[in-house]
Amino acid sequence: AHERTGLQSQLPPEEHNYGATAAHVRQGPFVSVSRVAPAKREYLIVAVLCYANLVNFMDWFIVPGILLGIQKYFKLSDGNTGLLQTVFILCYMLAAPIFGYLGDRYNRKIILGAGIFFWSVVTLGSSFINELYYWIFFLSRGLVGIGTASFSTIAPTIIADLFEEGKRTTMLSVFYIFIPVGSGLGYVLAAGMAAVTGDWHWAFRVTPCMGGLALVLLIILVPHRTQRRTAAHRALSISGTIRVAAEKPGVHRTVRTTWCQDVVSLAKNWSFVWSSLGLTAMAFVTGALGMWVPVFLYRAQVVQGLVPPCLQESCNSSNSLIFGGITIGTGILGVIAGAEAARRLRKINNKADPLICATSMFVSALCLYIALMVAQTNILSTFIFIAFGELFLSANWAVVTDILLYVVTPRRQSTAIALQILMSHLLGDAGSPYLIGTISHAIQNKNSHSFQWSFWSMQYSFILCSFVGVCGGAFFLLTSFYIEEDRKEAQQ
Repeated sequence: AHERTGLQSQLPPEEHNYGATAAHVRQGPFVSVSRVAPAKREYLIVAVLCYANLVNFMDWFIVPGILLGIQKYFKLSDGNTGLLQTVFILCYMLAAPIFGYLGDRYNRKIILGAGIFFWSVVTLGSSFINELYYWIFFLSRGLVGIGTASFSTIAPTIIADLFEEGKRTTMLSVFYIFIPVGSGLGYVLAAGMAAVTGDWHWAFRVTPCMGGLALVLLIILVPHRTQRRTAAHRALSISGTIRVAAEKPGVHRTVRTTWCQDVVSLAKNWSFVWSSLGLTAMAFVTGALGMWVPVFLYRAQVVQGLVPPCLQESCNSSNSLIFGGITIGTGILGVIAGAEAARRLRKINNKADPLICATSMFVSALCLYIALMVAQTNILSTFIFIAFGELFLSANWAVVTDILLYVVTPRRQSTAIALQILMSHLLGDAGSPYLIGTISHAIQNKNSHSFQWSFWSMQYSFILCSFVGVCGGAFFLLTSFYIEEDRKEAQQ
């Protein structure tokens, strides 16, 4: 494929970094550049980012994987236990806009490396906290959230810089597969280490070693500039037809805008706004499920008499292992299916992406509601419907990000991703684990303290997730009304 591309002979300093500010080049009539297939090094960069994403989400979901043990060790109520994940998400989302601002203006490799190092060190330190200092454990999870934000904000835009639209969707799909895979492996790692060692603290001593390897790979293999822009600039230089913007009309210099100007522009982009609200609903549901499903399944099994009540610190973590396996399997299938459906349906409908997301949210909400209703009588059916609910949720991950990348102009993409992270977590999974836990705790306090009411309280509070899932589907439907116009505007 050939593109006609106009470039300046001198690039502004900020364009020597990764990022959306670098290399947004308008079409011009002067130079023809032949885009070559992505080099092996570009795939290697994606592989490093995928591995780091895997470790990132393994670390994220260690706590839910051993939640029963942590709750017993620190003697926490349901409400306070839910607050543990809320602290993590709050710090994560508040740090995201800061890293979005930095990522659009400074060297992204350094920011990524510093983030990986920081979260690895803090996670390792949290494994040595005594039961009397539970507040330090809460604080450590908040600090891990700050380190995690640096990676989640910047890594997708590096992939966007490396590949053109068709290949970009595929690479983002591969990258986002490691969200459910890493999440599931976090449950498996946590439950497995707790079972093998008899001490849940050891679960926090594995991911720091993996994070150290990710840091080494990042330093060695990821360059300071994207290969695609460098190659394009080199090809133009060889051709000898580069023109300065002042000499030829139609070639434009990228205009630097302030952060406030970027935010105002994004607020007027309705596709970005509605899809971000849809992602917020996804985050609310996934955050609540990720934190509480193993505990909910355990209480259902106790009510059915399938397992004995856990009265000591070291509790059976088999539900975390099963749920982790479900998360991995449904995550891989969901991301692949969602990306493939989007690729095929775009050919016949320009609104395919938001319509796919809306349908997935509606079906997922129905599956989760059925899972809640059958939990007291049939635990196998509960696992099956939870699996289908997670499958349809996972189908949206890569598609939602791809929507953002083509409705937002490239120089604002890091800021857009950071704002989307802030919105989706502030109104989504920052509060949902705490809200579900608080509702459950309130219901228990108003009724007799029994295993039956312990289960019912969690079941009733979980119904809120189905309602939010339906709202998310409605937000994606609204996105479909604006997406064609916003896409054309971003491409101009």
